[in-house]
Amino acid sequence: MKYLKNTLKSVKGNALEIHATPMTVNVNSDLIFGRVRHISICAKNEIMDTTNRIFLNKCSDIYRSDLVQDVLPFWLANGLDKVHGGFYTCLDRDGSRIDSTKSVWFQGRAGYIYAAAYNKIEPRKEWLEASRSAIEFMEKYCFDTDGRMFFEITADGKPLRKRRYLFSESFAAIAMAEYAKASGDKTYARKALNLFKLILHYKNTPGSLPSKYTKNLQTRGHSLPMILINTAARIRDVISDPVLEAQIDESIHEIRNYFMHPEFEALLETVGMNGEFIDTGMGRMINPGHAIETAWFLLDEARYRNWDKALVKTATTILDWSWKWGWDETYGGIINFRDCKNLPCQDYAQDMKFWWPHAETIVATLYAFLATGDKKYLEMHRKIHEYTYKHFPDAEYGEWYGYLHHDGTVAQPAKGNLFKGPFHIPRMLMYSHWLCEEILSQ
Repeated sequence: MKYLKNTLKSVKGNALEIHATPMTVNVNSDLIFGRVRHISICAKNEIMDTTNRIFLNKCSDIYRSDLVQDVLPFWLANGLDKVHGGFYTCLDRDGSRIDSTKSVWFQGRAGYIYAAAYNKIEPRKEWLEASRSAIEFMEKYCFDTDGRMFFEITADGKPLRKRRYLFSESFAAIAMAEYAKASGDKTYARKALNLFKLILHYKNTPGSLPSKYTKNLQTRGHSLPMILINTAARIRDVISDPVLEAQIDESIHEIRNYFMHPEFEALLETVGMNGEFIDTGMGRMINPGHAIETAWFLLDEARYRNWDKALVKTATTILDWSWKWGWDETYGGIINFRDCKNLPCQDYAQDMKFWWPHAETIVATLYAFLATGDKKYLEMHRKIHEYTYKHFPDAEYGEWYGYLHHDGTVAQPAKGNLFKGPFHIPRMLMYSHWLCEEILSQ
């Protein structure tokens, strides 16, 4: 592929004047972020010192080896159902099964992860087969007659529960898109797009989904617009349609105009229909990990748009705010929930440390450094990396613990449940390995 080689012309303060000349490189960077078209040309782009280069080299090696030698093998050995197909995720510390209920989320999530590993790490047959198993099980058992999907099913595919949200469908769509690329079966690209359009139908049709609250409280939630950015982008990697770009634009608009509240320097999870602040426990809640995940989704999109400066600014503003709210200055790590008025949070897990916000923060800090060259993000990355690797990985049985008390001690040792499985950790390991490699290449 044609890439850009940044060549230093002159140094003026902290800014580099750069000209770009094309060169051919024999790397997989064209596979890393979908349709990568542009390399970062950072505003500050300071040359890294030897210490930081050694640190990022080490991180890159750790992320790849943990993915290939630990996390993906753990779920293949313990989660893959060789009888019925699909994945179990309710696993104890040693990988033994503690519940045979299957999470529909994780049929899509696992289908995506193993296809992405096949596409972007190396084409291992067992990874493609694992993705196929999850997707075929999902197609056979996880869809209801209205086209929507269940949330929980039995081991052999009997439906148990269906929720009002559209997340099962979102994860199924990215799995189909990534599998289309891995398998070469382009019908799955069309299936992914059709499922995305079904999501939009239910999202945009009043009364098609049960309301969360009565007519006395009309709200917007942050979760769906943020997740649709990533869903649309992953589908866009394999098939083009105007609805994909339109939804990404709509989600960015909602995040900027409804959920970002500068008066609190916070991205709020729930607001009024026009972004109004709701002065209740629910309306005041900040989920730092969720906001940080949004930040790197926006950076991913900014990259696709030739490092759109305004979008980079939006993303790094969200990251800066959310780090300030989330980082625990006493014990380290990212706190689950905060109240934007510093009142007590109602959620019982408010000061716990969960696995996924730490995974998202590892990605986001690297992405922000790549986008801006600001070394504060490299320092943030160092802090989150060191905390995460000190507390979450299980050296004896593999994979990660999911739930820590506020002081970093393990709250419970299970490796999976209906919400934790092969997704946030392996996705982080893939993205972070690639990001380290790209930063080092510059």
